[in-house]
Amino acid sequence: MRAYEKNKRLILGAVGIFIFLCIWYAATKLTSLGKVMPDPVTVFGGFFKAFIEPIGTKTMTMHILISLRRMLIPYVFGGFFGVLVGVLMGWYKVADAIFMPYIQMLRPIPPIAWIPLSIIWFGFDEGSKYFLIFLACFFTIALTTYNGVHSVDETLVRASKMLGANDRQLFLTIVLPTTVPYIFSGLQVALGSAWATIVAAEMIRSSEGVGWLIVRGQDVGNMTQIMIGIVAIALTGLLITTLMRVLESKLCAWTVRGK
Repeated sequence: MRAYEKNKRLILGAVGIFIFLCIWYAATKLTSLGKVMPDPVTVFGGFFKAFIEPIGTKTMTMHILISLRRMLIPYVFGGFFGVLVGVLMGWYKVADAIFMPYIQMLRPIPPIAWIPLSIIWFGFDEGSKYFLIFLACFFTIALTTYNGVHSVDETLVRASKMLGANDRQLFLTIVLPTTVPYIFSGLQVALGSAWATIVAAEMIRSSEGVGWLIVRGQDVGNMTQIMIGIVAIALTGLLITTLMRVLESKLCAWTVRGK
């Protein structure tokens, strides 16, 4: 039954994408939209062609790998520190009182708003890009981890303490298993935010990467290249989020989301 539902969702998703592409194609051929926007055949043809013929100095494979490297390094650090701060805030009231006001104040600021400061602090090199993507990850992961710690059943905690469990045993046997699904939820949301931020990050004097494809296409008025960059971001984002969900299903088999 589960396999049937999974296949049904895949088929419906494929049909939905096909209908969207048909509408896109018809709109560019039958309306004035075609004057400013290429049809999907041209875009996807250019996308696959870019894996053989370079755009700029790199092929599409290298552009994607460069952007993934730029995203994954700060994503790992954002995940580590986000989980650490989230656990501290959830477990210790003093840490909650210290960190939460800063997180609530800084979290609504979009990463793109930090571009001028990131250039001043880190220059035009990779550091400024890493900083923007770190911000896109950290707050989401910290807050979801914090919510996970707070979701722990107090009855279980009190019962464990009555049976003589120490803080370490409480954390490993009760808090951590309860919090892990929340951590993965935050990691997945943050992964999407980090990948979306790559365009803003690569606006900071880049000469390669999928974000650069869009920025460069805008500079020269090449709408096809802009759409190719958008397709690259969309398909790569779909791939990495799917991989994250597969990893989550393996590590959190007792509470898989999204069935």
